[in-house]
Formats: sequence, structure tokens, C-alpha cells
Amino acid sequence: MILNEAIKVLRIEAEGILQLADRIDETFAEMVELIYNSTGRLIIAGIGKSGIVGRKIVATLNSTGTRSLFLHPVEAMHGDLGIVSKDDIFIALSNSGETDELIILVSSIQKIGCNIITFTGNKNSTLAKHSDMVIDVGVDKEACPLGLAPTASTTALLAMGDALAVVLSNKRHFNQSDYKKFHPGGNIGQMLSSKVRDIMLTGKSLPIVFEGASLEEAIEKIDRFRLGTTLILRSDDTLSGIITDGDLRRLIAKKRPIFELTVEEAMTKNPRTVGPDSPTYDALNMMEQHQITVLPITDSGGKIHGILHLHDILGKGKFKFNGT
Repeated sequence: MILNEAIKVLRIEAEGILQLADRIDETFAEMVELIYNSTGRLIIAGIGKSGIVGRKIVATLNSTGTRSLFLHPVEAMHGDLGIVSKDDIFIALSNSGETDELIILVSSIQKIGCNIITFTGNKNSTLAKHSDMVIDVGVDKEACPLGLAPTASTTALLAMGDALAVVLSNKRHFNQSDYKKFHPGGNIGQMLSSKVRDIMLTGKSLPIVFEGASLEEAIEKIDRFRLGTTLILRSDDTLSGIITDGDLRRLIAKKRPIFELTVEEAMTKNPRTVGPDSPTYDALNMMEQHQITVLPITDSGGKIHGILHLHDILGKGKFKFNGT
């Protein structure tokens, strides 16, 4: 009985994948070309089980040569949307195509100007109708006897993500030596064992305004630098505070007249910082502990030296070491 049930589940899930092979069409090829020729990143979003699958797809893409990141739809609407630019390509994962959080997010993504692709089991869904491309990942039935728990549908979704990663990898002529660069013995291992100064952004890459500036000026810097934040400095270049997308959202929610405020009225004072000689893994631990994505880098006197974004640690783009 137990073995028969297990075999039945495996067959249902295998049949779901084989159905995808029968339905795959030129839209898939168009998607591959679009991603291959993109100068931005591939951003994948999903909620629940689709979100878990999305994280795995992102991991596979990154390790096989396609710059990708996972964007949580709820976190995106609370500040993380600042990492998205018009050059990126956005993929929404939803079996039903009616996931509320994704529908809200897609509306904002459209305003940024990204190409939008949806992986869904419902080609007539709301998400599908608001996408530039639709990839059909539908299955006839779930392996769950109640037909409720995502089983065959998530397996099919993951398989389509693997197909995308492998085809892109082949198109890029990604080889064994390339693969090693993106694994723990390579860049990620290097980053975590390096000093913060090796990977922090410096100089003209820093979003900075000085005390007394208008909040409007700070918002312009947040928009231009695409880090979701700007640093507020005193006249001696010491750090006074920080303004993030989240701070702006909270001000708007409170109906504050944001264009009449100075940066001092909006900033978070005395933000958490690390020094340039701190190990990168210490910075990562601080980000995880306090649920923040950006750290100002200061010396013992509070003078700004740089800024570090979570995605620079986790490798959500090409690794760049200062001076190399």
C-alpha cells in the first residue's frame, strides 16, 4: 500500500513534467533570447511554495552564469523594490496566476519598465494578462489526494526553471572552470573571508547628501543610485543618519508632507555600521540579525568610507573587488 502510493505520486509528477515537454513552444525560445541579451539581472518572485521554488531556481541560475535574485513580493512593497531597474527582467511564479501579492507587485514593476514574464498554470489569469510573455507550467492534477497541496505543480515549475537555467548556460558556453568560480571554493568563499573594504562601494558610487538638504534631494539620490538608501553626512564627512525606501514609505503612510521636510526630519539617526576592516561575514551576520540590507562603512571616528549592500555579499551580480 505504502509503496503503491509513493509510486503513484512519482508517476503523477513525472507525467506533469512530460506534459510541459509536449506544450513548450517558441515563447520559451523568445524568453531565452530576451534574458541572454539583457544588460540587467533576472529577478524572480513568488509567494508560498512557488516562492521556495523560485529561490531554488535563482540559486541554479546564479551558479550557472545567469545573474539572478529572488524578490519577495511583500518585502518588495516595503522597500526592496528599490533594487529593481528598467534593464532587469522580472519573472512571476504563480500556478493560479491570481496571487494578490504578485498582482500588486507587477503593477509597480510595469511602472519601472521591466519586461514581465509569468510562469503559470492559468494562461487566462490576471498575471498572464499583464505579462509580456507567458510560460505554461500547468499540470492536469496534483499528486496530493485532496488536490490542494502544491505537489505536481511545483515539481513542474521547478523543472521549467531548470530548463531555463541549463539552456541559458549552454548558450553562454558556460564551462567547468566558470562553474567553479560561483561555488564556495570560489567567489562566495572569497567574499565571506574577505574584509568589508574589499567589496564595499566607495567614492562616486555612494549616495550622499549633507545635513540641511531637502528630503527631495535625498529621494533623487535614492532613485539615481538604486541602492534603496542615501547617507546623510555632516560637514566633516561623518555619518549623521540614513534614509531608506522604508523610511519614505512610513512617512507617506503618516501623510507627512515629504517635499517640505529636511533630511534630518526623515532620517534614522545613529544607524548600525561596521568598519572597513571588519570581516565580511560579520557584516552579513549583522544584516541578518537586524533584517537590514545596507550597511554604512565608517571608521572609529564615524567618518564615512563606503557602503555595503547585501547583494554585494551574496553575489547577486558580478563580483568586483576594489583595485582589482
